[in-house]
This record gives sequence, structure tokens and C-alpha cells, in this order.
Amino acid sequence: MARAARHGIDVVELPGDRVTIPGGNDTRRAYAEAKATLAVVVAPPSKRRLQPIAPSADWRVDLAEGCPAHCSYCYLAGSLKGPPVTRVYANLDEILDALPAYLDRGTITSRDDTRAHEGTTFEASCYTDPLAIEPLTGSLSTTIAWFGRWQAPAQLRFTTKFADVAPLLAIDHQRRTRMRASINPPAYARFEGGTAAVADRLRALRRMADAGYPVGLTIAPIIAADGWEDAYGALIDDAAAQLSGAAHLDLTVELITHRFTAGSKTVLDSWYPGSALDMSGMNRTTKRTKFGTEKQVYDTATMRRLRSFFEARIAAALPTARVLYWT
Repeated sequence: MARAARHGIDVVELPGDRVTIPGGNDTRRAYAEAKATLAVVVAPPSKRRLQPIAPSADWRVDLAEGCPAHCSYCYLAGSLKGPPVTRVYANLDEILDALPAYLDRGTITSRDDTRAHEGTTFEASCYTDPLAIEPLTGSLSTTIAWFGRWQAPAQLRFTTKFADVAPLLAIDHQRRTRMRASINPPAYARFEGGTAAVADRLRALRRMADAGYPVGLTIAPIIAADGWEDAYGALIDDAAAQLSGAAHLDLTVELITHRFTAGSKTVLDSWYPGSALDMSGMNRTTKRTKFGTEKQVYDTATMRRLRSFFEARIAAALPTARVLYWT
């Protein structure tokens, strides 16, 4: 609250835990008000029971829910109830104190022979971008320091579209936190409103690598639009140039293709009417999830071309990088 007040942000204390957003039936106004609102709340026990988050990590640990960015492919659209308010959890100590109970109980990366050396992995950016809200919350810095003190085979992971890593550089992280930059070519980063420029994200990644952090690239969502080969080839080359010469570089890559559900498409169309992002049925096929829902993914031929290109280009430009997964 004090940090927000120092920035000149209105601080409102609520009589209860309900956040009311003005706008009524005006979807666009309610969306804009929600995106401009950060609610400080207490994570209830149900939110503190960790869930596996394949293929990224053994467990999902939420420091907040919601994100202030304006991405017209937003992965959270349709999965969070109500207007997209960012809710940050005040009971951070309680959240962190619960993590040791999950050590050595992972079933995702811990059972993967190529990743078991990471220890039990905890993903902090499933339902938020923790760096986006760090200037107000300080939650990410606190969590990184906590993992640095935790003498256990465990790793914190977070991915971000933001670049202000200065508060993180001097933390005694003990290489137990991996920061990944979520990147897309400039032609497609136009779908990522309110975020840092991709070049700034890559520079931030280099700063984190120079500070001793394990780092990574999250290339997502991969969009198979006209000219994608040249666009993504240049992006990978830019990343290689930025990381060139980094000492003791520990680099991973995660490759995530664009997908959407009928529900998320409806929400995104209401949030971003007129967006040029292709969510038609072209080059798409329906895939059923383990939860019984359906999502639209690229068809087999398109996925094969995409995967072949990325694996070859990354191997050539970033030969020491480990590709963790393709999805």
C-alpha cells in the first residue's frame, strides 16, 4: 500500500474481500477498469494447495492471479472468473512455508530423466507475470531469496514479458531460480500490449545470466503466419547475439505453439475487437485435453514444419541450449 501511494496510485481499503469493478454491461469499460486494478488479498487454503503444471514444472506456486499486460492471445482468458483484476497475495510467508511439504513429491520434471537434476521444480508464472507487478509487490524478490536460503534440491521458475530485473540482480539466489524471457518476433509482439520491447527482454535475460542465474527462452505463442520462418529465425539469431560470451551460461528453451479454446476466443474477441490475430479454423485441428475440454491447435502438417524448423535453427544458433519441450 505504501509503495502504491508513493507512486501516486489511488489506494482503497475495502470493507470485505469482494472487488467490484464499474462498467455494468459495458465489457470494454469493465475490462479496462479491471486491468488497471490490483487487489491485495489473502490466498485461501484452496489456492495454497499446489497442483502439477505439465510440462513446465512439478508444482505451480501462485504469488498472484492475473496480469496487467494486454496480450490479445492471453492464456488466462476464459480460465479466470470475472473481470481480469490482478490479485496479489499478501500472505506470502504462509505460501512459502508450505513448499517444503511438496519436496520430492513431483511427477512432472522430477520423473523426466533429462530434467531430474533440477530437483523439485516450482513454477511461479502460471497465472501471472510476477516481474510485471514486482515494483509494487516485491513478492518475486522475496521468493527468490527464500529459495536461495532453502538448502534443498529445488528450483523456482518464472517467465516474463517485462525487463526491469534490477531488483533481482544482487539477490543471493544460489542458482535455484531460473528466469525465462517470453519472446516473439516484433511482427507478432504487437499482440503483446503493455509489455517491454522484445530487445529489452533479451537484454534483461543477459543481465540475469551475468548475475549467475540459470536462464531460458520461452518462445510463445509460436504463430504460423505468413513469413514466420524469417521472423522466428531472426528472433533466435537476436537471442544468440545477446547471450554470446555469457560466462557459465545455463540456457533452456521452451517452445509453445498458439492455441485457443472456444471460451477463450469469445473472451478475447470481446477484449480485443478487431485484433489481427488469426483465430480462425485455418490450419487447425481440435484436440481434447485430459480435463475433457477442447482446444484448437495447429494441424499435424503445420506442427511438423514448425517443430522441424525450430529444432534445427536452435541447434545451429544456440548449440548449448537444452530444449525442454515442444507443445
